[in-house]
Amino acid sequence: MAWDTERTRTLLLDAATVEFSAHGFAGARIDRIATAAGVNKERIYPYFGGKLGLFDAVLDRALDDFLGAAPPPGTGAEALAAYAGALFDAYAASPALPRLLAWEGLELAGDAEATLERQSGCAAKVAQIADSFPGLNRERAAELLVAIVALVTSHWSLPQLPAMIQGRSATPGERRAAITTQVRALAEAEPEASPDTV
Repeated sequence: MAWDTERTRTLLLDAATVEFSAHGFAGARIDRIATAAGVNKERIYPYFGGKLGLFDAVLDRALDDFLGAAPPPGTGAEALAAYAGALFDAYAASPALPRLLAWEGLELAGDAEATLERQSGCAAKVAQIADSFPGLNRERAAELLVAIVALVTSHWSLPQLPAMIQGRSATPGERRAAITTQVRALAEAEPEASPDTV
């Protein structure tokens, strides 16, 4: 019987997503990933080259799914607010991603190759945002995307923050509404996007 390499790769990525999001890069164990996937751990090396390659592949897959899941609808500030809400919903459906991003920032911030691997997908999203917002240049569109992703990610990567600052935890619905309001305000504050400059 032929070895189903794509299925094996998917099983390893699925198990590694759970392991890395729960334990980070340093705390994740190859043995646990292989056991959860039902695959011999030696398979990880030809597929991914090792633990770092596996982490990069997990994050690349999660970001590809995430960035592709919610294109900016319509145009203008309302479109960006709706986009932020759609990204929040995508994170809610895949809460491993914000944790993976947080772990990467904490443990692998100096790994330039991982950043380069994902730049093309992010550049395409920046272009979509610039196209959906008349008069907004690419640099400002990139800044808005950074702000949107940071706001959305914070609900999962900094869950204790609202309780510390506001004295109570925010519900997902409350956090989503606050984020869309904030993104709308950020977008409306863009001078390049005002009707007088378009």
